[in-house]
Amino acid sequence: MSGVERTYRCRCIVKGSGCGEAIVSREPMCFYLCDPETGTVIEKSHPLQGKSLAGKVLVLQSGKGSSVVQVDGFYQLWVKGKLPAAIIVRETEPVLVSSAVVVDAVMVDRLEADPFDVIRDGDWVEVDADEQLVRVRAAP
Repeated sequence: MSGVERTYRCRCIVKGSGCGEAIVSREPMCFYLCDPETGTVIEKSHPLQGKSLAGKVLVLQSGKGSSVVQVDGFYQLWVKGKLPAAIIVRETEPVLVSSAVVVDAVMVDRLEADPFDVIRDGDWVEVDADEQLVRVRAAP
C-alpha cells in the first residue's frame, strides 16, 4: 500500500473492526441481490453488478428492499463467509441497520467528510467502529 493515510471520525452502528480494499456504491443496494457463494452483486444494472463485496470495505449510499429480503441477504452472505469486512453508510435506515446487527456486520456512518469525496474504489480502508475511526490510504 502507498499513499497518504487520512483519518476520519465516524459514528459506530455495529461494533468491531475490519479492513480491506474499498468498493464504492453511490446507489442503494439490497444484499439479497448478491450471490452468497461469491459475494458478487447480481442485481441487473446496479453499478456494482459483477463485483464481489466479500472481504472488502463497502462504502454505500443506503440500503433498499424489505426487511425480510435484506436480512436474508445479509444472513446468506454471513453463512458463506462473504460479507464485506466493514460497511460505511452515508444514509442509514432501519432495515439496513437491523440486518447488519443480526449478523454482527461492522458498520459505521456519519463520517466527518462525505465518504464519496474521500474514498475511492481500490483505496485501503480500516474501519474501527469501537474507536469510531476510519483510516484511508489512497490506492497507488
